[in-house]
Amino acid sequence: MTTPQTPHHPHLTVRGEAHIETDPDLAHIDITLTARGTNPHTTLNDLTQRNTTAINLIRSYGPALHNLHTTNLTLTPQLTRHGRSEQIHTHHATTHLTATLNDFTALNELITRLTDIDLTRIDGPWWTLHPTSPTHTQARQQALTNAIQRARDYAHALGTELHTLIELDDATPDHTPYPGPTHRLAFATESTEATPPPLDLQPQRQTVTAHITARFTLHPPTL
Repeated sequence: MTTPQTPHHPHLTVRGEAHIETDPDLAHIDITLTARGTNPHTTLNDLTQRNTTAINLIRSYGPALHNLHTTNLTLTPQLTRHGRSEQIHTHHATTHLTATLNDFTALNELITRLTDIDLTRIDGPWWTLHPTSPTHTQARQQALTNAIQRARDYAHALGTELHTLIELDDATPDHTPYPGPTHRLAFATESTEATPPPLDLQPQRQTVTAHITARFTLHPPTL
C-alpha cells in the first residue's frame, strides 16, 4: 500500500543508473551455404551435402558450441527470356545457419575451416553477453545503490533523512542490445589451397546498462 502524500509524509522519486563495461562471453556468426545447377534435385542435393558438412564441422567443437540452428532455406529458379517466353536457366539454393560459440579461440578456428566449404559466406561475429551473465545482476545492484545515494543526497540537502521505501520500478530495459557485426566475412571459392591459419578476431567489449526508479518518503524537513 502506498503511503498517502501529505505534508507529513513528503515523497521523493529518484532515478538510479549504472553502466558496466565487460568482455563478451558469446559470439554469433551466420553461415550462408549456396548451390547452383540446372537441375533442381541435383542442386538441392549439392546444398544438402554442404549443409551436412558444415553442421558436422560446427558440432565437432562440442562444449565450445552454445547453440546452432537453421534460420532459412530457399530454392529459387533463375529465369531467362527467350522472345516472349521465359525459361528456367538455372536453380539457386541457399541455406542459412546461425552458430553461437562461447570459446573465441574455437570461433577463430571454425571460421577459417568453414572457408574450405565451397560457396560459403560467413557474416559476423556479433559479440554479446549470456542473458544469465552475473554482469546484469551487478549492473542492477549498482543502479539501486546509485538511486539510494541520490535520494540520500537530496534528503541531506533538505536537512532530513529518508524514512520509507515505497516503490522500485525497473521497467526500462536493463541492458543495451549488442551492436552489429564488427567483422563481415564473405567466402565463395572453390580453391584447393591449404586452409590458412586461424583468424585472430578481437572481441568487442560490451556495455551493460541498468536503470531503476525508486520512491521514498522523507522525514518532514524544516524549510
